[in-house]
Amino acid sequence: MIVNRKLAHHLRRIVLLLLAFLSILPGVGTQNGIAQNKPDFRRIEDVIYGRKAGMALTLDVFQPQNSNGYGVIFVVDGAWFSAHDPTPNRPSVQPDAYENLLHRGYTVFAVVPSSQPEFTIPQIIPDLRRAVRFIRHNAAQYDVKPDHLGIVGISAGGQLTLMIATQGEKGKSDAGDPVEREDSSVQAVVCFFPPTDFLNWGGPGIDGVGQQSLAPLRAAFGSRADTEAGRQALGREISPIYYITSHLPPTLIIHGDVDQLVPLQQSETYVQKAREAGAPQVQLVVRKGKGHGWAGFWDSKEDTQLYLDWLDHNLRGIVNGNAGDGKK
Repeated sequence: MIVNRKLAHHLRRIVLLLLAFLSILPGVGTQNGIAQNKPDFRRIEDVIYGRKAGMALTLDVFQPQNSNGYGVIFVVDGAWFSAHDPTPNRPSVQPDAYENLLHRGYTVFAVVPSSQPEFTIPQIIPDLRRAVRFIRHNAAQYDVKPDHLGIVGISAGGQLTLMIATQGEKGKSDAGDPVEREDSSVQAVVCFFPPTDFLNWGGPGIDGVGQQSLAPLRAAFGSRADTEAGRQALGREISPIYYITSHLPPTLIIHGDVDQLVPLQQSETYVQKAREAGAPQVQLVVRKGKGHGWAGFWDSKEDTQLYLDWLDHNLRGIVNGNAGDGKK
């Protein structure tokens, strides 16, 4: 009976953690934030930006009526799950979540990458890199500047966002596919409570590669996580912190100080390493008493104003308020 109770408690904890990871993507994003009325926009659905394993990779484009000429990529991902249409236990494209960005004039590219358990994290990352190149290649079609792209991600989507931010690459000039000739870098980054270092999960040397609070998401790491050696190699490969250089784009991170799923330490050490590398435009804003995906994190007036101003300042050269001055 004791064993059964312990097992039941363990299973219940895993389910709750998994639900917490999957419930953090924003839904209606403007009830408490800046936008007051529904923005006028045009939606282009299921644009194919690539193909893999016999399936299409798609994104949706949201073009505001009063465009400012700049594009923001929204990574549709939570717990390394993603879907286009509303799907149980998978984050999906949610037009209401982009209202504040649309009100500010940004064209939003909601990118749906591949998902676990069919694909592992190392297999998901190239999807985002392809999406950036595709959007840059077709920037004129969507009336956005190809050399001024922002990217936004939340939790696991934040990890994917930082992998793109830290590994912008020149295109291959001799590629047969013209999309692959494009640069995959971005010019401004916003993310909430992102994993950044799976090999030091909450403290030095703590293995988080499908371990610790990430145990419920074990499938996302694949078979390489079955051995200690495999986890060490994989953890380094998928951790943004190991790719930091002085050329990082301006990055804003917002994180709660009582996050039990993705430790605040993940953002703190990332910002520390970035500053040591000479990338001063990386800022961390800590929300006191907030956990993982706290209620209203995406649509609070304070955070909405902060990330919109950050994008304005670093993409458009406009300063509204104190964006970029986040204090730890």
